[in-house]
Amino acid sequence: MNTYLLGLAAKWGTILCVSVTGLFSSSSLFSEMNFEVKNLNQTKNTVAGAKVVNYETTLAYNQDLPQGTVITKQEGKPGLAYVNIENNVTQLVSEPTNEIVEIGTGKKTEYVGKMTGYGADCVGCSGNLSCRTKQGSSWNLINNGTTYNDEEYGKVRILAAALDNFPCGTIIEVVNPNLGTFNAIVLDTGGDMRKAWNNGIVHMDLAFNSESNTAIYQATGTNVIFNVKRWGW
Repeated sequence: MNTYLLGLAAKWGTILCVSVTGLFSSSSLFSEMNFEVKNLNQTKNTVAGAKVVNYETTLAYNQDLPQGTVITKQEGKPGLAYVNIENNVTQLVSEPTNEIVEIGTGKKTEYVGKMTGYGADCVGCSGNLSCRTKQGSSWNLINNGTTYNDEEYGKVRILAAALDNFPCGTIIEVVNPNLGTFNAIVLDTGGDMRKAWNNGIVHMDLAFNSESNTAIYQATGTNVIFNVKRWGW
C-alpha cells in the first residue's frame, strides 16, 4: 500500500483495509481501488478510494529524425489520487508524468539500388575524394586508405554517392548480397551517381585500393539495401 495513504489514514487515527475493485478501467480517466477505513475506537467507518490517474501522450514531430523513426523521449507514469467516498473529497497524492514521443518527419532512411566498386587508381582518378573530413582535412585513397575512422561509428568503408541527396559524412548501413552487411561513409561522388538519381535510381560506388582488386566484382550488383544511419556530419 502507498505509504502516503497510510500517512493520511494515520491522521484520521485509522487502519486501512484494502480491497481492489477495479484497475485501469477503460470507461474512466481513473482506475479505482476502494478500501474501508476503520478508526481505532470503532465508532465510525469510512469508505475511501485510491484512484490511479492516467497519463497523456504528447507527440512531437522532428524533421531532423529520419522518416518513420519513433523515439520515446519520456516515459509516462500514472499518478495517484486519494478520495473520501462519503464526501467526495479528492486529494492528489502524486501527479502523472506525461509520455513524450518524438516522430521523425525527415527523409526516409531505407533505399534499394545498385552498387559498383572503383579503385583508387581508376582511369582519371587521383585518389583525392570530393569531401573533406569532419575536421576539414582532405582525404586521398592512395595515401590514407579506403576506410575511415568515424568518431561515432568507428572504422567504416568509403562510398561515393550523389552528394545533393546523401551529403558528405552520411553514414549508411550497406546490405550487399555478396559482401554482407557493413557500415560505410559518403566521402566521394561521381557523375554516374548523380545521373542515376535523376533517373530514379540509387547508385553508390564502393572505394577499393586498386582496380585490380577482384572484390570490386563482388561488390557490383543490384537489390543492394542502403540504410541511412546518420545524415551528413
